[in-house]
Amino acid sequence: MKTVTLQVIEGIDKGRVYRDLEIPVTIGREEGNLLRLNDERVSRFHAKIQFDNDDVILTDLDSTNGTRLNGNPVQIRRLRAGDRVGVGRTIMVFGSTAEIALRIASEKAAMNPTITPQSRTVNEQTAASLADGNDDEDGNQFWSAAEHLLPDLPQKLSPSQAARIAEVLDFLHRGLSSALENLRPVEDGADAIIPFGDWQRVQAVQVLLARYLRSVSEPESLVE
Repeated sequence: MKTVTLQVIEGIDKGRVYRDLEIPVTIGREEGNLLRLNDERVSRFHAKIQFDNDDVILTDLDSTNGTRLNGNPVQIRRLRAGDRVGVGRTIMVFGSTAEIALRIASEKAAMNPTITPQSRTVNEQTAASLADGNDDEDGNQFWSAAEHLLPDLPQKLSPSQAARIAEVLDFLHRGLSSALENLRPVEDGADAIIPFGDWQRVQAVQVLLARYLRSVSEPESLVE
């Protein structure tokens, strides 16, 4: 059974990670959706993700406020790891850390004419190595939000301490969000104003901060 992962980086469900959802996935506010959001601007049944001819397809279900892909309104589009899906006030990053790392490596190989066709194939082991924070093929450290690399949060915080940490994380998260507001990737999502790999690293930081923010009140959320 094919599955997909979505990570919420903006909206009331910010910080939630919906892992390994079995296709097809409906997104909406109503019970009965496999991915149910608490956003009042999301329609009861807002959008659908399905497979067709090995493509992952995002379709808007005639929602009231529409569906966005990488900031652009869409009715139906292909999805690739690292794309940003917007519904209502909610923004989700499509794909797991390893899947995004695989795409970055594939894009890099495709743009390098010195790489032979045989070496352009990036397997799951390569993606896992990048996702674990190992060096890429040029010796650059790939920054990752893999669970085993997460620094521990202080335990048994008082309400005041929790509030202060939440303020700090929320401040940093809003700073990253404002930096990304004016970024407009091209339609297929392969490039943005900054190089795609850098854009994904910024998003990885944003995902991590969002998860930390939720973990202040819900410690189990980092391992959900």
